[in-house]
Amino acid sequence: MSAGYAGPYIGRFAPSPTGPLHAGSLVAALASWLDARAAGGRWLVRIEDVDRPRCPPGAAERILAQLAACGLRPDAPPLRQSGRGARYRQALDELAARRLAYPCACTRRDIEAALAAQGLAHERHVERPYPGTCRQGLRGRAPRAWRFNATEYQAKMPPAPGSQSPTAPLSIASDGIRWTDRRLGPQFQDVARQVGDFVLLRADGLWAYQLAVVVDDADQGVTHIVRGEDLADNTPRQILLQSALGLPTPRYLHTPLVRAADGEKLSKQHGAPPIDDGRPLQALADAARVLGLPPASGARDADQALALWAGAWARIYNPPL
Repeated sequence: MSAGYAGPYIGRFAPSPTGPLHAGSLVAALASWLDARAAGGRWLVRIEDVDRPRCPPGAAERILAQLAACGLRPDAPPLRQSGRGARYRQALDELAARRLAYPCACTRRDIEAALAAQGLAHERHVERPYPGTCRQGLRGRAPRAWRFNATEYQAKMPPAPGSQSPTAPLSIASDGIRWTDRRLGPQFQDVARQVGDFVLLRADGLWAYQLAVVVDDADQGVTHIVRGEDLADNTPRQILLQSALGLPTPRYLHTPLVRAADGEKLSKQHGAPPIDDGRPLQALADAARVLGLPPASGARDADQALALWAGAWARIYNPPL
């Protein structure tokens, strides 16, 4: 157990099987595996296939095979979100019974029109806050989705104390969520103002990422989450939802992104090629470089390189307190 941790460590890698692993997703996989091993903990894999229409047959198996080729083997059989709908329904029903979730009849066009009426212009890559149209009822319209009442839940939180340290690990206050990322440092988001009441159950009947990930992390006992920094702005929503459901909040570390030539995040949607699992040592070395790890000089195979990087990871990311 690393000196930086107290208690059992459980980490996870949670890919969406919309295609094979590419260089960017391998960075997250390697980082989460190394963080668990450096802490003497367990490493789990969760297949986030809740969006079934986007998950081609065999994609999950391909990902698991790629991970195995790179020496990244989970400590338990993978969990699949596609079989957990009843558990997500249970969480939604709990929130609805406490008036922390409500049905929403809005289409995307309705939301855009409401925001335009408020003078909020659309900005690229900027979150579009839900205007709260259905918060007080549907006014005779048919429900399409379910939303978390983040605005009212956050408003009931006490104000942040003026003496609070900016590096406090976690604070949920009426003005927003503060947390400390292990790599990015102090973070803040006013969920109510910047995001609004976010979706838990989509209009197409599929469970939203935010609810599924929060429930799964809690049910799997996940204590540490290591993932790409493109998901950092999801963290305050998940912290707020964890609080509402009475679930523990893991510690977070968001890793650097691998970017394409145009500066955009490397992704399956933009045609990122799969990693060459016939050359796992090279694929891992490329991922390690992104994470600031030293070259695995002299390593003859993936397992030797992983052992070297686990020691380096402990010194860089898990220093003694």
